[in-house]
Amino acid sequence: MLAATLLTLAGCSSGPSLENRDAVTAPPGDSHHLVIGSAGFTESDLLAQLYAQLLGQAGYQTSVITVANRELYEPALESGQIDVAPEYAATLADWLNAKAHGADAPPAGSPDLAETMKNLRALATPRGLTVLPPGRAVDQNAFAVSASYARRHHLKTLSDLGASGLKVRLAAGDECVKRPYCAPGLKKVYGIDITAVDPKGVGTTPAKQAVQSGRDQMVLTTTTDATLGSFGLVLLADDKHLQNADYIVPVVNRARAGSERVAKALGKLNDVLTTKDLADMNQQVDTWRRLPADVARTYLKDKGLIK
Repeated sequence: MLAATLLTLAGCSSGPSLENRDAVTAPPGDSHHLVIGSAGFTESDLLAQLYAQLLGQAGYQTSVITVANRELYEPALESGQIDVAPEYAATLADWLNAKAHGADAPPAGSPDLAETMKNLRALATPRGLTVLPPGRAVDQNAFAVSASYARRHHLKTLSDLGASGLKVRLAAGDECVKRPYCAPGLKKVYGIDITAVDPKGVGTTPAKQAVQSGRDQMVLTTTTDATLGSFGLVLLADDKHLQNADYIVPVVNRARAGSERVAKALGKLNDVLTTKDLADMNQQVDTWRRLPADVARTYLKDKGLIK
């Protein structure tokens, strides 16, 4: 059943054309059965399960499918083969902007959440998508150093590191050399002296081990990385807001899941889910090998959101 669904998604259209205004201005729908899409990594699986169980509590029949490629699941969301999906505000804004205006279009995402949401909704609405309000949880790029290094040099923020004048070898992905949020941004915004980028990937075990051992001084990871403590690492605060506003946002197909009832059910998560909560749940799946559905159920029960 799942395989057949994924084959169907692979061949799906890109949703209603921008000229077909009847398709994108139809009244919000409230389908009894809703399909929740996951992008196939731990955090997305968890969020999809949280959404499915909240919607189940609200009286919907739900199913979760995995489509591990935005090029496939976003058109499926437009066409109604997927009804609900967890997304990241700035990343989706930039992706839809490039889709609409080309790869060289000015960025639609930014560190400003309000501006990012405004741009995202302007891009999503003509495609028949409704972007629900963001919550408190955010999964942004982040930078970590060893706890001993931070103590020795009195570092709590990236500004502290820039002011220290320390030379920093950064463990990150290859693209960090050119990406504005990475090495160029660290130099321009914070004045950090990045002497080299060690291409070990974003938040990988070898990258963290390189900082733990002292080979590198800092690693590029994410704000929901729950494994930093096991490597003796701590995050430095992005106090000048270099990173984009990648807050977690539910995105729904308006014609099938645009009702106030869906928004109300999913909105309950916004009141409780924090970045730390998400990191803790990621750890339970990745380190303790618990199933995303079980972790999500325990969390929602503990918060009193499901019975």
